[in-house]
Amino acid sequence: MISPGPVTAGKVTCVDHRRLVPRTDAVLADPRLDAAARRLGRARVKAAVSLAQEQARAGAIGPDEVADAAVAALPAAPVSLTPVLNATGVLLHTNLGRAPLSAAAREALLISAGTSDLELDLASGARGRRGAGMLAALATAIPAAQAVHVVNNNAAALVLAATALPGTVPGPDAVTTGTVAGPDARTSPAPDRRSHREIIVSRGELIEIGDRFRLPELLESTGARIREVGTTNRTTLADYSAAVGPQTAFVLKVHPSNFRIEGFTASVGIAELARLGVPLVGDIGSGLLTRHPGLPEEPDADSWLRAGADVVTASGDKLLGGPQAGIIAGRADLVGAMARHPLARALRVDKLTVAALEATLSGPVPPVTAALAADPAILANRAERLASALAAAGIDARPVRTTAAVGGGGAPGVPLPSAAVSLPGTFTLPLRSGEPVRRGEAPAVVGRADGNRILLDLYAIDPGDDDVLAAAILAAGPAVPTQVCRG
Repeated sequence: MISPGPVTAGKVTCVDHRRLVPRTDAVLADPRLDAAARRLGRARVKAAVSLAQEQARAGAIGPDEVADAAVAALPAAPVSLTPVLNATGVLLHTNLGRAPLSAAAREALLISAGTSDLELDLASGARGRRGAGMLAALATAIPAAQAVHVVNNNAAALVLAATALPGTVPGPDAVTTGTVAGPDARTSPAPDRRSHREIIVSRGELIEIGDRFRLPELLESTGARIREVGTTNRTTLADYSAAVGPQTAFVLKVHPSNFRIEGFTASVGIAELARLGVPLVGDIGSGLLTRHPGLPEEPDADSWLRAGADVVTASGDKLLGGPQAGIIAGRADLVGAMARHPLARALRVDKLTVAALEATLSGPVPPVTAALAADPAILANRAERLASALAAAGIDARPVRTTAAVGGGGAPGVPLPSAAVSLPGTFTLPLRSGEPVRRGEAPAVVGRADGNRILLDLYAIDPGDDDVLAAAILAAGPAVPTQVCRG
């Protein structure tokens, strides 16, 4: 047994390490944390410091490592969202925020984020029309529209139509037995019958719009009744005309933008439905305002209005390439009734959307439109250059031809020739959420699986981001796990 040596009075031989943990104010004075507090907020930085202090008290780190640990725990940005390069080959990916905004729209967001003349006429000092520039740009983009309005998404546009449009009484020349009336069959508005109004829609167009939200339930939430006509695969003009009655608010024509029915089918076009003698509302969904040569089967707002639709609704963040918004265009009296309805106030867009949508409509071509015009040969050349550069760095990268898709409820079944870089599947997780991504040093990269490999499709990636993509792949390379086999 070893006896302890003599203890010298008044001399400390052991210090509790917890007493050495630096005070909060001393840690917060670190220049890195002081700058972070101004960027991320003092509360968030202080929470990171407190966590680091607890680690030091527990002995997990040294007292002199508290500031470093707090800095390492801070997020890269003041928001939980992570920048992502969309290499899925789906141009409008709902999980990735659909359409990326143009540089002009992003600049407009910065302008509108502060104080602006949103509802002020600077020349007169009087109150101005909210979003006047946005509405003027939208009206120019849809020449056939007598009036336009904007709400926060396409579902909101349909809810507003179902709530604000009381319908009309069919005139004597309207279709009621399968005969077709003249083009001037519109009649005068009937008395308000909102508590009994019916919306006529084909059974084949009662779509689910995503995340288990279904069109019939959306419309019925307004108190309207859905009058289903026809069958899933076949609906005729006679089906619609037989359903028109005194309680009809409008006929709804829905473009099935996220699925296709083929085979023994029949549907009724806008021009025929326009002669039924009641308001016709068309939901084109995907947000194409005028015809696109690369998507000849995709309906557009201007063409449907010219064909006889009274009101057309569409999304702003799909093929239009702008922010989330619900586009409403059509007859001045009906659009005006919707804009003046009390519900319109609850559905109106904020100043950021007003600015971004105006810049999208009046500014340069947005990224979505540019991608749709991409030359497959150029995409293939980009893939070859990227694969070659990565291979030179020791990465198993191969250029491959692929097929992309519009996605986001647009142009279902339309193949878009594209090209991709093929990598080993072990890159998938590091590219998506590896350490460089978590530290904010590289964007996340999301591709699609192809057997035991991952394809990074270039269709939705701006050519200017090719170097960023290459750097993200190189940063993820060292983090690729290896499989160890034990005998």
